Amino acid sequence: MSERSGVQLIEQVLPTYQFSERHSLSIRAEPGRIMERVESVLQQTDPLVNRVIALREAPARIWHRLGGRSQLPSRPFGFGDFTRLGSIDKQELVFGLAGRFWQADYGLHSVADAQAFASLQGVPKLVMNFHAVATGSGSQLSTCTRVYCPDPSSLYRFMPYWYLIRPVSGLIRRRLLRQIASVVEQH
Repeated sequence: MSERSGVQLIEQVLPTYQFSERHSLSIRAEPGRIMERVESVLQQTDPLVNRVIALREAPARIWHRLGGRSQLPSRPFGFGDFTRLGSIDKQELVFGLAGRFWQADYGLHSVADAQAFASLQGVPKLVMNFHAVATGSGSQLSTCTRVYCPDPSSLYRFMPYWYLIRPVSGLIRRRLLRQIASVVEQH
């Protein structure tokens, strides 16, 4: 996917949504240098995030150990579950996820690429971006997460889940921004 007259890529990928959160941080570096590091930071582990994910997944894992059926993978949920949907060189990266996120096993749907994500119907979609803009003293790095629920049933099921996880989701996003800043400013 490419840039369309200054519009952020996230606008092209998911222009309609019901839920959104945005966080940003100033970093003393050029946008290109920041964006080169984003994906490598996403692959790093964060002990706090690991504990939060373990807590979120505990009921499904316990249920599975007791003989119940669970579609939860043996490894914890992480950024590896997201699909890279596109980028605007040195400015923006966009990742997506599709599923029934409120379910114990996230109800994830496999999405191969941006085209598959765009054509997927009837399933809630989540899009997360990282966007860097030059400022006088470096750059402003932001991340935005959007969720679109395609029908009233998924909207009403997702809504309480969103309000429950949003503070933790925000904490994770702010930690990611600080990790990216730390990595970029050290090099």
